[in-house]
Amino acid sequence: MTSPHRVHVLSGGAKLVTASMPERLSSSVVVMFGGGSRLEDDRLAGVSHFIEHLFFKGTQGRPSSKEIADAIEGVGGFINASTDKELTAYWTRVPSEHTALGIDVLFDIVSNSKLDPADIERERAVILEELKMYQDQPQDFVQNLFEELMWPGHPLGRDIAGTQESVSQLNRDDILEYANAQYRLPNVVIGAASALDESAIVDTVRPLLTLPADSNGNVTALAPALLDAAQVLVRRQRTEQAHICLGVRAYSYLHPDRYAIDLLNTILGEGMSSRLFLHIRERLGLAYDVHSFMAKHRDTGYVAVYLGVDPKKAVEAVNAVLAELAGLGDREVLPEELARAKEFTKGRLRLELETTNGVAFWLSYQELLLGQIRTIEEELALVDAVTGTDVKRVAGEILRGPMQMAVIGPFASDAAFRSAIGA
Repeated sequence: MTSPHRVHVLSGGAKLVTASMPERLSSSVVVMFGGGSRLEDDRLAGVSHFIEHLFFKGTQGRPSSKEIADAIEGVGGFINASTDKELTAYWTRVPSEHTALGIDVLFDIVSNSKLDPADIERERAVILEELKMYQDQPQDFVQNLFEELMWPGHPLGRDIAGTQESVSQLNRDDILEYANAQYRLPNVVIGAASALDESAIVDTVRPLLTLPADSNGNVTALAPALLDAAQVLVRRQRTEQAHICLGVRAYSYLHPDRYAIDLLNTILGEGMSSRLFLHIRERLGLAYDVHSFMAKHRDTGYVAVYLGVDPKKAVEAVNAVLAELAGLGDREVLPEELARAKEFTKGRLRLELETTNGVAFWLSYQELLLGQIRTIEEELALVDAVTGTDVKRVAGEILRGPMQMAVIGPFASDAAFRSAIGA
């Protein structure tokens, strides 16, 4: 399986990455901007996410959210967007004969938004409710608390949507100024995957590149400070389950060992054949949901474990997780376990890249954040090159860092949790 693609450098420094998928009946287009919540100071916290919402409320040519939705849904397509810590992406998937329409609507959204004052006030209320909703979902909110510990006093440790205080105070001038700084051609990568005529895609995109062509000065993303101690944060709440996140700092998406840590995460807690699932849930019966997960940023990252557990068994479950983590650093994984993790990882990537949407995101993400695009074969070869010794070495390195743990549940004291991780 190949992933043929071409990178076109367009006017103003924008880049278009195209991949031909002639056997598909859909076209997917992603307009991806570097930036995101990491670049926001405390006063502007949540502005990237706010802008993403507002861009769907109406443009000069399509004055309402209904007209934007009707343009795409009227041909059976999908349109959406997402804000992350280091990027913001707008995407559409349409039947391939409507590719030009999809591209036009996306660029209309990011180039011609009205940012109407009435829309700003309505959407402010929506986002404030969104923030409250997540606080009422402890299995989600505990991860926010965990990231506050992982990146204390840093934008990476803050909810992408901002805070009640910051969202309440953002005004139209703030929003316009930030959008004008971030939504510029040198900061954009467009990904397109389809049974497409490549030259037609280029010809469709070129006249729509009306965003400013200069960079307006790049905002530097500050690196987070070093963590020097284990920390525990317990949010006392009457819940039937204890919700726990614990983990350590790990590697960036540019680190040479990122493939080894991907496999470590798979072995530890991805899927029903992982160590955590088999031991914590199947053998010990301590948790219904237990899994590991990662975050990777340009200069840092983490690997973490989530547990939903009976509060009476919370400390026992934490100790069982810590034993599994320690085991990865103490003993080399068995060859068959490593082989299974590699096949899991490679299979998931292949499945993800079966769709035009998956390929468009894959190409855009690599070009924007990594500065180079690997073929699927090259990526799979890097996964295959990881050895059991690599996984053991990486586990040993990251587990030397101080453990961070966030807990939501009916606990009067954090003493037992502190004792468990040596805080």
